[in-house]
Amino acid sequence: MDETITIRVQRERAYQIVTVAGVVDINTVAQLRNPLFELAASGHPLVADLDRVSFIDHVGLAALVGAAKRAATHGASLHVVCARSQFWQLFRETGLDRHVALFHTLDEALNFPAPTGDTSHQQTVEETSARGGPATGV
Repeated sequence: MDETITIRVQRERAYQIVTVAGVVDINTVAQLRNPLFELAASGHPLVADLDRVSFIDHVGLAALVGAAKRAATHGASLHVVCARSQFWQLFRETGLDRHVALFHTLDEALNFPAPTGDTSHQQTVEETSARGGPATGV
């Protein structure tokens, strides 16, 4: 079964928001990792909204950790949004919750104090889609 991942990047308030939908696995992770790493290096606070992610495996989690570390190196942060309890449990069990701040909603993440004072309003930057393979794992 083919899966599609959709990545939408937008700016709201001081944050760069990467909204992800679909399956994040070995076949699709580059479509997530590339914009996350680029935005993390910009020094702007970053939010990864995973509410529409149906599956994420270890390579997806590694991409989030890498983006969080890159953001920290550039004086910013990565916040992750996901309301699914099984994702929160996965983040706790893997220790990812020590590297990123977790939020149940996008509003919670956006209302958390950002390291910069930028107050830009929402602006869509790009949207991409990639075909992936079957989901396996977590």
